[in-house]
Amino acid sequence: MLRFLAWTKNYNFSKFKGDLFAGLTTGVMLIPQGMAYALIAGLSPIYGLYAALIPPIIYSFFGTSYHLSIGPVATVSILIFAGLTELQLSGEQFVLAASLLAFVVGLIQFIFGLCRLGFIVNFLSRPVISGYTSAAAIIIGTSQLKNLLGMQGQSSSHFVTVMQDIFSRSNDLSLPSFFMGICGIVVLILIKRINKNLPSAIIVVILSIAVVYFLNLGPQLRILGDIPSGLPSFQMLNFRFEDIRQIFPLALIISLVGFLESISISKTLQTKVKGNKVVANNELIALGLANLVGSFFKSFPVSGGFSRSAVHQEAGAKTPLSLVISSILIGLTLLLLTPVFYFLPKSILAAIIIVAVVNLIDVHMARLYWMISQRDFWMMMITFIATLLIGIQEGIITGVLLSLGLVIFRSTYPHTAVLGKLPETNYYRNLHRFPEAIERQDMIIFRFDSQLYFANIQYFLDTLNDLVNKKGTNLNVIIINAQAINNLDMSAVHGLKEFIRDMQKRDLVIYFTEVIGPVRDVMKKSGIYALVGKEHFHMRVQDAVDHFDSRSQNEDKYAIQSNN
Repeated sequence: MLRFLAWTKNYNFSKFKGDLFAGLTTGVMLIPQGMAYALIAGLSPIYGLYAALIPPIIYSFFGTSYHLSIGPVATVSILIFAGLTELQLSGEQFVLAASLLAFVVGLIQFIFGLCRLGFIVNFLSRPVISGYTSAAAIIIGTSQLKNLLGMQGQSSSHFVTVMQDIFSRSNDLSLPSFFMGICGIVVLILIKRINKNLPSAIIVVILSIAVVYFLNLGPQLRILGDIPSGLPSFQMLNFRFEDIRQIFPLALIISLVGFLESISISKTLQTKVKGNKVVANNELIALGLANLVGSFFKSFPVSGGFSRSAVHQEAGAKTPLSLVISSILIGLTLLLLTPVFYFLPKSILAAIIIVAVVNLIDVHMARLYWMISQRDFWMMMITFIATLLIGIQEGIITGVLLSLGLVIFRSTYPHTAVLGKLPETNYYRNLHRFPEAIERQDMIIFRFDSQLYFANIQYFLDTLNDLVNKKGTNLNVIIINAQAINNLDMSAVHGLKEFIRDMQKRDLVIYFTEVIGPVRDVMKKSGIYALVGKEHFHMRVQDAVDHFDSRSQNEDKYAIQSNN
C-alpha cells in the first residue's frame, strides 16, 4: 500500500531537479486555480488553498501515478455547490458540510479500493462524462458571469436560474470590473498562445493586483479583501448520522466522478513514462486517504485535474515528491503571501475559471459520436440537456441510468448474423456485409455475438424461428456458429433444449461449431451434447457443412440401392 517505497529506491539528484521544477510550476498554477475553484464550490478562496495543501502530500505516499496533480477541480467543485445548496446551508454550516463531504467521499473511495470495486466507475460511460462535463462547463462559466460583470448576483447551480438573475440585474453592471475581467481573459489567451507552459493564471493574478494597487482601483472593483493567513488547524468533524444520510448520494456521485477523472488522466499520462504502472484500486485507496485526511484540515473533496496534470508532466515531474514540493509552496503562500491577494479582483478569478472551463466543452467528441455511433451521441446529448436544464446531480444520474439501460439493451438484443460462403474459399461471413457470399437454400448458418442467458435467450429463439419459417420446406439443416457465445446459463439451456427438440420433430438437423470449452462443458453436463449428438459438434463451419453433405449423399445412395 505504501507506494512511495517503490520510487524512493533509486531516487537521485537528477530526478529531484525534475520534481523541484515541476512541483514549483504546479504549485504556482494551483494558487489561483485553488482559489477560483473554491469560489465555484461556494466557499471562500482560502479553502481552495487548504484543499491544495494536505491531500497532495497524502496522495504522494499512496498513489501509483507519477504525474497526477491532486487538488480542487472544476467538475467536482460544481457538484459540491449544487449538492450543498440544495440542503439550504450557508456560512459556517456550509464550510463544515464541505469538510464532512470530503470525509464521506474519502471513506467511500477507500472502501471501494480495499474491496477492489474500481470497475464500478465503468458504468459512467465516456458519452455520459462528455455530456456532463460539457454542461457543467457552461454552468460553471455562467455562474461566474456575475463576478465578471461585477454584480451581486444570486448563487445557483442551475443554468436557467443564473441567466434569469443576471438579466434581471443588468442595471448593476460594473464597467470597471467587466473591463478588468475581459482584459484578464485576453491576456490569459495570449499567454497560452505564446507559450502554453507559462503559468498564465498566476501572471494575470500578479498583473491585476499590481494594477489595482498602484492605480487605487479597489473602491471601484469587487476585490477579495482580507484572507486569513496561516496553515489550517486540525479539526474534529462533529456530525450526526442524519448528516451522513443527507450527503451520501452526493458523496457517492463525487467519489465516482472524481475517481473517473483521475484514473483517465493517470492512464493517459502513464504511457509517456517507462515503468509507471497505474493501478486502479490503489488509486482509489490513495484518493480516499487524501480526501479523508484532508477533511480534518478544512479541505473540500479533491481529485486529479487534467490541465494541471498535463503541465505537471511536461514540467518534468519524475516522482510524486513533486506533489510535496507544490504543497510546500502552497504552505508558504498561506503563511506569508495571503495579504498580497487582498487587492485581487473577483473578476480576474472569474476570467481564470471561464478560460479554464471552455476546454471542457467537448464539441469534438459530439461530432465524433455523431459520425461513429448515434446511440452514444444521443446519450451524450440527453445527459448534456438534463444537466444543463434540470440540474447537475440529476444530469449525471440520468446519464448513468442511460448507460445501464444501453448495456441491458445491447445485452438483450445483441448483434446476430446469417452467414454465407465466400466464393472459392472455406470462409463464412455475414451476408449483409458480404453480398458476394453464397447462401444455400437448404441451410441456415447463424451466429450469435453474445453470451446466451436469461435476458436474451428469447431473442435468440425468436430470431432463429423467424429464419426457419422464412426458409420453409427447403430447409434441412441449422448450423449455429457459437464462437462468440462465452457463457450459457440454465435459462439458455432450457430454451436451447426446447428449440432442438422442436427442430428434430420437423426432421431438421442441428449442428454447433466453434463452441468454446466452458460452454461445451455446460452443454455436456446439461444434456445438450447428448441430445444433438457428438458428431454434430465441429471446429469449423465448413466441417459441419461437409459432414451434413456427406451424410446426405450416403442417405441418397442408400435410398437408390433400396429402390433397386
